[in-house]
Amino acid sequence: MTDQLDTRPAAGEKASAGLPGEEIPERAILVSVAMDDGDEMDPVSSLNELEELLNTAGGISFGRMIQSRQAPDHATCIGRGKLAELAQVCRSVRIDLVVFDCELTPSQIRNIEDALDGVRVIDRTMLILDIFAGRARSAEGILQVAIANMKYTLPRLTGQGKDLSRLGGGIGTRGPGESKLEIDRRRAKEKIHSLERELAELSKKRKTMRKSREKSGVFRISLAGYTNAGKSTLLNALCDESVLAEDKLFATLDPVTRRWKLPQAGEVLLTDTVGFINRLPHHLVEAFRSTLDEVVYSDLILLVLDASDAKFLQKLRVTESILYSLFEKNDMTPAPFLYVLNKTDLPESRFNRDALPEGRDAVCISASQKAGLAELTERVEQILSEQKKEVAFLFPHNEAGLLSPLYKTCNVKKVLYGADGVYAEVICDEKTRGALAKYRTEKRADAGEE
Repeated sequence: MTDQLDTRPAAGEKASAGLPGEEIPERAILVSVAMDDGDEMDPVSSLNELEELLNTAGGISFGRMIQSRQAPDHATCIGRGKLAELAQVCRSVRIDLVVFDCELTPSQIRNIEDALDGVRVIDRTMLILDIFAGRARSAEGILQVAIANMKYTLPRLTGQGKDLSRLGGGIGTRGPGESKLEIDRRRAKEKIHSLERELAELSKKRKTMRKSREKSGVFRISLAGYTNAGKSTLLNALCDESVLAEDKLFATLDPVTRRWKLPQAGEVLLTDTVGFINRLPHHLVEAFRSTLDEVVYSDLILLVLDASDAKFLQKLRVTESILYSLFEKNDMTPAPFLYVLNKTDLPESRFNRDALPEGRDAVCISASQKAGLAELTERVEQILSEQKKEVAFLFPHNEAGLLSPLYKTCNVKKVLYGADGVYAEVICDEKTRGALAKYRTEKRADAGEE
């Protein structure tokens, strides 16, 4: 690949230049180091995604630089020659920001900012953290983003501006300056611990809610997939809801759970989860662990894919990799997947409808047009029915209330009130059988109906 700096204005930049009284978007140059590092996406596709992230954050791309290297330069990431070329462009036109499509070290940020003389420098992780910080709404989501941000910032305190002291050797690098840096670090660590304690309390509440759902026997389905694949739009279409659904990356950060009434199986719980992205910062994955566990503890995962996306297969591999790593961390067997190819109403989707690797159960839909939802519902019901068996329960009289929720989620065939308790024959799924295992009994040949 030829090293280059492309400074052609992005589409729509002229219209976004700003009217009187209107806030002018920050103009940025996007920088990528092309290496043979096994990344799922090529540098151009990754920069396209970075530009989408920038637009979501409220910025606009002025140009982009791609440089081929065996490895990033330890001091400047792109090398001093390319950095001088980048600095020349920043001096010749108004550039507010330079965004690197990789993770920078504190010293690299400092060296690049020194060379660019006043232009701010951030990396891909910092941009994603900024978007998450602006979009988190729930108390749990705000805490998760704050923790991820501080954990990322902590080792970079030396590179966050000249007002913070920098450790080093020689005269002028010791004394009060070093003390201030240590104080900053200690306060940051104390703040992280404090936020983690708050998050732990909220996580306990989430676990309690999850256990309550498990006891109820209600089947749980999660919508998972790459960001902007259409998960929120699908939840709205299936549950007749109005959850925020935007054509932007990370429109949903906080899990949203709604009841979905199936024609045969009754009510199930459908959860919309945060979207994934290539090289999702590990600080975010760890911070969002409690909410990502909503996917792990599901009985079925609807893996939503944008069938019109040219990088359809690469994004599928990224999504599967993140999901399987979550199951592995929780030491759990992966739940069944049903692949949902969304946006098939768009002409671009025709190239990907048959491109799904063999062995993956898939349904084609258009959530925005509500097309294919009947087939999706039928497949979900089929998966549910395959897990159901007829069993008998005997509930003590003081726990007869356990029978009531079974009418919503199972097929109650027979009920008999006797001296020893409430006897019921029920067709239910594996989860319900497990939750009510201690009430299992042998079927009675002479059992009458209620």
